Amino acid sequence: MNIRTLKTILWGLFVVSAAAVFFSGCGRNRAGAGAYNPPTPEVGVVTIAPESVALTTELPGRLDPVRVAQVRARVDGIVLHREFREGAEVKAGEVLFQIDPAPFQAAYDSANATLAKAEANLKQAQALADRYQPLVGINAVSKQDYDNAVSAAAQAGADVQAAKAALETASLNLSYATVTSPIDGRIGAALVTEGALVSQTAATEMAVVQQLDPIYCDFTESSTEVLRLRRELENGTLKSVVPGEAKVTLLLDDGTTYPQSGKLLFSDVTVDPSSGMITLRAELPNPDHLLLPGMFARGVLEQAVDAKAITVPQRGVNVGAGGIATVMVVGADGKVEARVVKISQAVGNKWIVTDGLKAGERVIVEGLQKVQPGMVVKPVPFGSGSAGILPASSKSGAGETRRQDGGAPGKEGN
Repeated sequence: MNIRTLKTILWGLFVVSAAAVFFSGCGRNRAGAGAYNPPTPEVGVVTIAPESVALTTELPGRLDPVRVAQVRARVDGIVLHREFREGAEVKAGEVLFQIDPAPFQAAYDSANATLAKAEANLKQAQALADRYQPLVGINAVSKQDYDNAVSAAAQAGADVQAAKAALETASLNLSYATVTSPIDGRIGAALVTEGALVSQTAATEMAVVQQLDPIYCDFTESSTEVLRLRRELENGTLKSVVPGEAKVTLLLDDGTTYPQSGKLLFSDVTVDPSSGMITLRAELPNPDHLLLPGMFARGVLEQAVDAKAITVPQRGVNVGAGGIATVMVVGADGKVEARVVKISQAVGNKWIVTDGLKAGERVIVEGLQKVQPGMVVKPVPFGSGSAGILPASSKSGAGETRRQDGGAPGKEGN
């Protein structure tokens, strides 16, 4: 064995010894790291308790005026004046248009004269019949002459009644020449101008008056949903909202909520065969006339009350693929359990849970990122300030400890 071979062997032994020392040191560090026991994480929980919840449904709808009056011509004639300001508020009986009254005034005067003539004829005929009555008893006049006098008096009386009716018709036509508003409301644009010929036969439309306060909103709801709601009301799962007291909140097209709530008036008794929808009508106050007929809106309607609803904050529910909802529940032994639940609808910042939870169970709503199923946790009431994210200094200290434990072998190895 030469000197070079001996040096090679000794160098190999040195390398093996150094490696043994290195790996034994790493083993000690790993053992020390494994001995570190992290503290039990705190989580914020809410304890499930039944509560009374008003069930709401958001439905599309369109606004309609409470009353609409189409002002039309009731006599033929030429429009002389327009008496209103377009877009203004008008009162019932307020003059809107003036149609030329001259021909109607002439017809009235003629009918009045005819009546006076008929009344004079009646007076004469009745006087003759009255004179003949005692004379016929002594045969001073014939029975035929007396009967003729009585008949003439009756005909004169009928002529008076006909003249009165003609006078009333002439009076109505004369009054129709002054066109008035039939209701209180807001009037739109004038549909005829001065000098226009309007016709009773064609029923010329002259203006439209709409009552805007209050205002209706007609919604549509699926008949399937209505049937489901009725079944739940019949079996006692839900309580009915008293008609006329169901609250309606309106969501406008610009995303804002109308400040005043309304009430549900009725649900239609028929289903639209083309769409399978049922119409529901609500009434809302509209003192500022912000709501206008024809506008689209979405209404949030209270349709029933669930007196024993199980609710959970939305932040504690994870909705995954396929719409499967899960929550983390803390058991009596402090261990975390993943629970699949069924949710129906949102009420404020909560979900209504129809299956998967029961009263008294504790659901994690804060600290979900720190837990996994099977872990032991320390539950504290949500909002008490004890659970949740640790202060910055605590997080920093904990992080440094973990880094030292994990990085020590590397440092020693170096």
